Amino acid sequence: MEWESPFKSDILKGKVALLTGGGSGIGLGISTEFGKHGASVAIMGRRKSVLDSAVSYLQSLGIPAIGFEGDVRKQEDAKRVVELTVKQFGKIDILVNAAAGNFLVSPEDLSPNGFRTERRTWRSLTSGGMILNISATLHYTASWYQIHVVAAKVSHSHHLSVQAALNAATRNLALEWGTNYDIRVNGIAPGPIGDTAGMRKLGPEEISNKSKEYMSLYKLGEKYDIAMAALYLASDAGKYINGTTMIVDGGLWLSRPRHLPKDAVKELSRTVEKKSRDAPVGVPSSKL
Repeated sequence: MEWESPFKSDILKGKVALLTGGGSGIGLGISTEFGKHGASVAIMGRRKSVLDSAVSYLQSLGIPAIGFEGDVRKQEDAKRVVELTVKQFGKIDILVNAAAGNFLVSPEDLSPNGFRTERRTWRSLTSGGMILNISATLHYTASWYQIHVVAAKVSHSHHLSVQAALNAATRNLALEWGTNYDIRVNGIAPGPIGDTAGMRKLGPEEISNKSKEYMSLYKLGEKYDIAMAALYLASDAGKYINGTTMIVDGGLWLSRPRHLPKDAVKELSRTVEKKSRDAPVGVPSSKL
């Protein structure tokens, strides 16, 4: 369904946005809405084919857009992309860290060299600019039948602890950089968003559909929902918001009812494992 934006089409006029992970999923949704509302857009990603496709799509909408190959985990890539963005568009007003698994302002990777790289990144932002970190809601609440995943991820400092660290870093950077450099730092924690790679990994489609019955708004979110939240925070409408991580999940994080009877868990596990074993070699699971 196509939604009409409640914002004026020029609210980001003259702004330049750099988005890591901006070529697919939620990142592309944000890139698109930023561009539709007047911003010039630079996107960074690891897959050239995805970047080229995204840039072509954005340009087809009349959006000034450019793509840069790079891995946000590599300091030299981050530095190069920032410099090329400034060379292309003259400045950076908005930095969105939407790349899954890592981000330019990475609190778990702030070695002395790494910090110098991050400092060059945010120093490229214009005064009054904003950094937006995309995290998740998993660390806010508990999930049924996921204790092994949670324990493993926390003990290895992976997804859950990184998300918590990112939210903490967002608050602390907002305090320091807001005071010293007039740069706002905020975050968005999306809930389950339909038609994204993250949602497809959660389980069979029938389970995803069934879980909708237990969500507070009785539906999955859309990439549009996250993009509108990002647009609000990046525009002058959010100019007095700093250090906030906005949860955009329809209230799902407030409770997590049991979505499967306990005796159905083993059966589901056996079904998923059987599908995996029976899958032809080389065929992506998404095609099964």
